[in-house]
Formats: sequence, C-alpha cells, structure tokens
Amino acid sequence: MKKVRASVFRSVGLGAVAMAGVPAVLSASAQTVTQNHTAGTRPNILFILADDLGWGDPSCYGNLRFKTPSIDRLAKQGTLFTQFYQGGSVCSPSRATLLTGRWPSELGIHGHLALKEQKNADRGMPNFLSTQAETLPKLLQQAGYTTVHVGKWHLGRPPESGESLSVYGFGVAQWIDCISGTTNLWDLAERPRASRVLVDETISELNILKQAGSPFYCQLWLNDPHAALAPSEAQMKSFSKGVPPGFTSPFMVYAATVTEMDRQLGRLLNELDKLGLSQNTVVILTSDNGPEDITDAGASWSAAGSAGPLRGRKRSLYEGGTRVPFIVRWPQGGAPAGQVNTQTVVSGADLLPTICELANAAIPGKEQLLLRGQSVVPALKGDKTFLRTVPLMWEWRDAVYNRPLNGSPILAIRDGKWKLLMNPDSNRIELYDMESDPSEQSNLVANQPEIAVRLSKKVLAWQQTLPAGPLEKNAGKNDYPWPQEAP
Repeated sequence: MKKVRASVFRSVGLGAVAMAGVPAVLSASAQTVTQNHTAGTRPNILFILADDLGWGDPSCYGNLRFKTPSIDRLAKQGTLFTQFYQGGSVCSPSRATLLTGRWPSELGIHGHLALKEQKNADRGMPNFLSTQAETLPKLLQQAGYTTVHVGKWHLGRPPESGESLSVYGFGVAQWIDCISGTTNLWDLAERPRASRVLVDETISELNILKQAGSPFYCQLWLNDPHAALAPSEAQMKSFSKGVPPGFTSPFMVYAATVTEMDRQLGRLLNELDKLGLSQNTVVILTSDNGPEDITDAGASWSAAGSAGPLRGRKRSLYEGGTRVPFIVRWPQGGAPAGQVNTQTVVSGADLLPTICELANAAIPGKEQLLLRGQSVVPALKGDKTFLRTVPLMWEWRDAVYNRPLNGSPILAIRDGKWKLLMNPDSNRIELYDMESDPSEQSNLVANQPEIAVRLSKKVLAWQQTLPAGPLEKNAGKNDYPWPQEAP
C-alpha cells in the first residue's frame, strides 16, 4: 500500500509526505463508469462550496489527522482534480468569479464585501455584485432550469432586492448569508448545527425539485469551516487526545467542524440516492479559498486547516491561498469513478462555460468576450490530456496578514506550467515551474528571463485594464512586522 500511495504522490508532484493518505481507490487505475447518457438529457447540477477548506483538509487529498468519508465517497465515485484554482484568495472575489466567469478585480471586487458601506468605499469597492453582470443562474434559468441558492452568499444585494436573489437569477434563495428570520448561523451558539441546518434546507429543496421534474441548478454554499468556529463538546470529544482537561486546541475545534460538515454532506448524498437523482446530477464540491491563518484574531482558537505542501494560506496569491479541493461526480455523463486528474489546470472561471455547455444553455456573444474561463467538459468526462489554453490572473490589493513566507506580491499569472508573481512596480518578480515546484520554493527568474518578461508583460497589461483603486499600505510586502491581525 505504501508503494502505491508514494507513486501517486510523485505523479501529482507534491511530495510523498502530504499525499501519503490518498486512498488506494484513487491511486489505482481509474474504473470508468458505463456511459448511458442519452443525447439531449440535460443533467441537474448540485454545487457544494465549503468556506475556507484547505487543499490538504480532505482525507482523499492526503489528510491523515482526521477522516472525511463523505468527501472521499465523492472522490471514489467521481474525479478528483489536484490543480483547481479559485479566482481570488478570499470569499467575495472567488464567489464573483464562480458566478460570472470573470476575474473579480474586473468587477471591482478586490476583497471581501463589508457590511459597512464606508469600508467598501475606502477600498474602492461596490457594495454588491453588479446586477448587470451575466451570471450562471441567469443563463441556466433562461435555458429552462430551476435555480436554487442555500447558505452563504457574501456578494451583497441591492437594497430593493429584499429577501431575494432573483436579480442574480435565483428563483429560490434560502438562508441567504446563513440568516433566516432571527436565527443567524454565524452566532457561536448556532455554529455546531450550521452545516446540518443548511443541508436540511437543501434536502427539502431537492424533494421539491424532484416533484417538479425540470432540470435544476442548486448551490449549497456552507459557512463551515470559516471562523469563528464553536463545535460542541460532543463533536470535539474524539479529537481531544493529548489535550489537558478543560482546554481545547485549534486542531480539536477545526477537525470537529470539518468532520461534522462531512457527516452532513453524507446525509445529502444519501438523499440524492433516495430520490433517484444521483445518476444524472453533476455534483461539484470545492472551497472558496485556502485555509485561514491562526494570526487572524477570530481564528486564533481554530485555524488548523491545511494547504498540504502548498505555500500560502487565505489572502495569499501563493498556491495555498487559491488552489483548493475540486471533485466532480456525474455517473450518467461518464465522469470516471476514482480518477485523479493531476494535469488539467481548472479555474473557478471555468464553471460558467462548462456548466452552460452541459446544460445546453446559450451564452450571449457579448458575454463570451468577457469570459476569462473556458469549458473543461472533456476533462470532466475523463480526458486527462485536456489542457487549458487561457491563462489565470489574480490581483490582491491588501496586505497578506499572515506569516512573512505567505506574503505574496500583488499580481499573479499562471500560464501553462509557469506561474509568475510580481508587484506592479516590477518589485519582487518570482517565477515558478508548477510541474516540478508546486510549493513555490525555487525562483527561476534568473534562469528563465524570457519567460519572466513575457508573463510580466501579460499580467501588467491586464492590470492596466482594471478599475482604479487604492492599495493597502502593506500590499505586496512580506517584511512588515509579524504577527499581524487581519482587519
């Protein structure tokens, strides 16, 4: 068994230590499911988005400290991707990209959208995602899909929208930003049951959707394991080994939260089976960004998430901030069961064109010109040779309140196997070969000057097209006093 696992780890290029826990079912040759997809049958979509779940947190990505059997079940029944990137390193930017297929900075969303309008104004940001932006649910709705949102949103809402997300294309929206009536699932007293409540609501909606009979897009956007976390004593009990009585550890809190989330996802997958929806429902599971850092005041007792062997965490443009788990299951459509795709680079910007292709939903010509993603349907169906042709771009205008090693430059671009990071003034230019150095340890600017110049020109030209706005005073630095707390 050790021999098989080590072999898989080398193929991923991430080192034997971090992937030692990959189940044998994922390291063996993928068993392709029988394709019985009928031409013209459009799949349902269930999109599960965890909040601050790190690349190395699921046990199918190598975590040996606690188990995530429900997420592992998805991986065994579908395809696990090792090179999936979100459009941002915090929540609002990533979510904007997922819904629009565009880079968040192009929409003026450079960081998290704050409740206080003045804070958004100070950072040159709007108060909500533009209602003029074409979104995935709008396009699916126009193609005859029923569209449902459950859970965290964090993209703001125009005041006139009330308790609705209809302006963004959702026919039904429940527990928007995890609030319903007087109940707020962000309250510490509610956190032990947050995932259960949101899964309960999703199960209720799935039963309604089953009765309706039309194809659906349902997104469950959880607030776990985002800080502040407060699992119950019962949930933490099995992780208390070595912790003195009367104390907790960040690991206890975090592991209890993730395993509870995983337990509830298992209930959701069971319900899909019970309703007979599993075969032709594309289930997508990912996270909005990398794990929180313990230097954040609100996470000081819980930030034990893992980015695996990747450098960086939440807010950083290094890999650990933007590269996250990504699993797709679709038995009827031919997504290979148990396959690990280590070659295809996939982005959150790809979801809109990919899902629209699966759903036979038209994308207007003018909107196609704005898209930064591309359809990756061949990769979902098992073509591991499918490679992207569109580069990935990032901009982060704030400081990375984190360990100095994680303090990335302001701009980043991934093109082919190369990733370049730099500040707009050409300070701190860093170039990494992601095939041989995914941990971003060896800066190759001096060895590959032509590639560095080419990518620098490309990312700087892109930045010139972005809306103007202020930079935080420590943006792009990694030498300011540590530790710092995120604002």
